[in-house]
Amino acid sequence: MSDVTKIVSDIKNGNIKPIYFLMGEEPYYIDKISEFIEKNILSEEERGFNQMVLYGRDVEIGDIIDNAKRFPMMADRQVIIVKEAQDLSRVIENLAPYAANPLSSTVLVVCYKYKKIDKRKALYKAINKNGGLVYESKKLYENQVAEWIRRVLAGKKYQIENKASNMLVEFLGSDLSKISNELDKLMVVIPSGSTITAKAIEENIGISKDYNNFELRKAVGERDVLKANRIINYFAHNQKANPLIMTISLLNSFFTQLLIFHSLSDKSKNSAARALGVSPFFISDYVVAAKNYPMRKVSQVIGLLRDADVKGKGVGASIPAGDILKELLFKIIH
Repeated sequence: MSDVTKIVSDIKNGNIKPIYFLMGEEPYYIDKISEFIEKNILSEEERGFNQMVLYGRDVEIGDIIDNAKRFPMMADRQVIIVKEAQDLSRVIENLAPYAANPLSSTVLVVCYKYKKIDKRKALYKAINKNGGLVYESKKLYENQVAEWIRRVLAGKKYQIENKASNMLVEFLGSDLSKISNELDKLMVVIPSGSTITAKAIEENIGISKDYNNFELRKAVGERDVLKANRIINYFAHNQKANPLIMTISLLNSFFTQLLIFHSLSDKSKNSAARALGVSPFFISDYVVAAKNYPMRKVSQVIGLLRDADVKGKGVGASIPAGDILKELLFKIIH
């Protein structure tokens, strides 16, 4: 059971903490937990007098404490939610005296995004010692996001093609909130129980299923000159949606992983997948690329990518992104 699932389950079962301090680099779960608390601890009738949302930029610690010390009106509890509490980072430790003696009838939720409090200091210790909860929302690595998408969709009775999930990751990165929003759009138009395909991503989100960095990487790995050239020509005419720096970064990741693949003594699918941090589904791409690019050539390609990155940032001379990519592709494949 994940931390988030346990927090939700405990609240449903009446095990409610006086303080929820939600912190960390990934805002998605901080938002989800605070939204659940906002909608589920108090009844609709109780919220009018007993639920308050404050914003870090607009309040001082004293305001939070004063509100937390109020008693609920015609209810067992009141809920105080402090959003964007990271704006109080310089003074957040001043919450420690309240955390040392929290009011049992108050549920104080502190949303402290993109930062963490020092676990050696008084606030963290006081929350843990006096019945509160500190939850750290850690950012997923990009190679974990596709699996996260599959889990989220499975929980809502959907499946997704590997290519489709990787198109989302390539286009949206590891921003779980953005990905979640796009998945919500898809689930509006695609019936429950269906498999989300690359075509559905293209039609409903606007990501090309044929002209994207995932397909470029595959074409380069296969040394498919015609397909690779079609893709970079498309990129040259759609630079806003396909920035050069992102393309170079993804190709660099691929060839860096290919260098690691060459060095593996055990190249079996599952073992290689663990070593590269990718799904076993994609290991066949590395097997093909390893045959086309010996280790020495891979090292040369990584050097070419670094040079292209410098050119793309305008160092030395300003060259159109399309021309940089065409030159890079020629040097990699030939």
